[in-house]
Amino acid sequence: MKPKQEKPPRASRGMFLRFTMGALIIVLCTAGAVSAGILLQVQEIVTIIKENGHTVKLAPDTVTPAEAGKPQTILLVGSDHRYGATKQDARSDTMMLVRLDPKQQATAVLSIPRDMRVAIPGHGVDKINAAYSFGGLDLTARTVKTLLSTPGQPFKINHVVGVSFSGFHDVVDYLGCVYTDVDRRYYHSNLGLPPSQQYSEINIQPGYQKLCGTKALQYVRFRHLDNDLVRAARQQDFLRNTKDQLAGRDLLGDMKPLLKIFAKATEFDASLEHSSALLRLAKLAIFSTGHPVLQFEFPATFVDSPAAPAAGLAGTGVGATGATAVGLGSYVTATPEEIQSVVTKFLHAKAPSAARKSTPSKKKSSGQKSKKAAPVTPATYGLVDATTAGENLAAAALVEHHPKIPFYLPHWLTPRGQYPSSTQVAPSPRFYTIRDRSGQSHAAYRLVVAENATLGQYYGIQGTTWKSPPMLAGATDTKTMRGRTYKLGYDGSKLRVVAWTTKGGTYWISNTLSMTLTNKEMLGIAYSLTRFGG
Repeated sequence: MKPKQEKPPRASRGMFLRFTMGALIIVLCTAGAVSAGILLQVQEIVTIIKENGHTVKLAPDTVTPAEAGKPQTILLVGSDHRYGATKQDARSDTMMLVRLDPKQQATAVLSIPRDMRVAIPGHGVDKINAAYSFGGLDLTARTVKTLLSTPGQPFKINHVVGVSFSGFHDVVDYLGCVYTDVDRRYYHSNLGLPPSQQYSEINIQPGYQKLCGTKALQYVRFRHLDNDLVRAARQQDFLRNTKDQLAGRDLLGDMKPLLKIFAKATEFDASLEHSSALLRLAKLAIFSTGHPVLQFEFPATFVDSPAAPAAGLAGTGVGATGATAVGLGSYVTATPEEIQSVVTKFLHAKAPSAARKSTPSKKKSSGQKSKKAAPVTPATYGLVDATTAGENLAAAALVEHHPKIPFYLPHWLTPRGQYPSSTQVAPSPRFYTIRDRSGQSHAAYRLVVAENATLGQYYGIQGTTWKSPPMLAGATDTKTMRGRTYKLGYDGSKLRVVAWTTKGGTYWISNTLSMTLTNKEMLGIAYSLTRFGG
């Protein structure tokens, strides 16, 4: 019987949790945020990595050496493994592919669900996170390649990096934490629960806020009440926030301390010991400065079954043996066609268009009668009227709270959208205070709307007196509606955020982590924002 996942760490490990997602990416983004002077320090960087890092020899065909000036694909593996300890009791908590491609002007990110049912070379059928315990980084990388390859089109990985908890925790703290748009309350307490029901504890309230080491780690690795796909989207969202907040900072002087922190908690494939390989990677990071991060959702179907046949597994031959995946419990799977489609998008990621403005209407001739514009209703945007529900919620909340910010709420919601009633899920609205980098306090509130609570999908309405939060750094397009000029932030072609600034504050609509709201729905919710009480 397999041990239960995500149990509290053993006492000897203290708070050693099983995840770090961003250390490598943070360092790469840092390298991209500094000047080209980093290229002059490559040999010193190599020395730091050799003295503080942990190199791993992989099989000759596991990674493909990168050519100068060509794209590079990096496999980042987060695990609960401590260096010097055996890997048999460790499993990979995160598998994330990052592709730096100077021709595409975008950084592509693809997270692989840890519960993906796959054929692990030499070990039969299991969840992909078991590959790390069977054979460390080498077997994990070979398993990923098997999963993503198709006949005649082998998937290539140029570098493999494994990162532990301390790398993520320490780098986030060193950078001064990360402002994050938290979609709902994340809560779990082990108080009074038997050992079989105990998991990592967490208590993070919804709303835009600064997350530091331990809380940032708890946030990105939380999986108790949602699934691997939502969790991967949450990790990628945190990565984007980190990259946006590093843009424009002069971090050249911070590179050595960052690399030491990173290297101590990291194991690399041995090729990164060579100056030429590291130089190529550093150049790519610098050339990627300012490129948008494009997230690609891994296609997956959830299965809750004690057994499943191995036939039909994606990959190049391993596992199509008629073996049976016995005792996997719940897992996710995808068809070869679905995997091939997302791999193609990942390898050829294109930066989103700089402008998405609607085509101007043609001018009517003087003799043509003007038609009366159709009234704008919730149906115009595929929404439903939720005025009464919102005003009742606001009226009850404002009896106890007196926010120092004009309170706007949407009159329209998505057909599935509901204000959560349980404070365990989300106290909504939540009134609180945000402190900016200089320590100045700003009033804030957050309205949480459950789009599909079962699948962990929540969108939100945020208000704050902070006029220039980092959240809006990537919102560059604009659209005028109802006499207001909204800022639009995209993730690929999907609207991630719609923001509006007044004299009294800044307001925005946040899409769900998996971007399940359509662009029309996002715009309609923003259009319906109305100040409560006039």
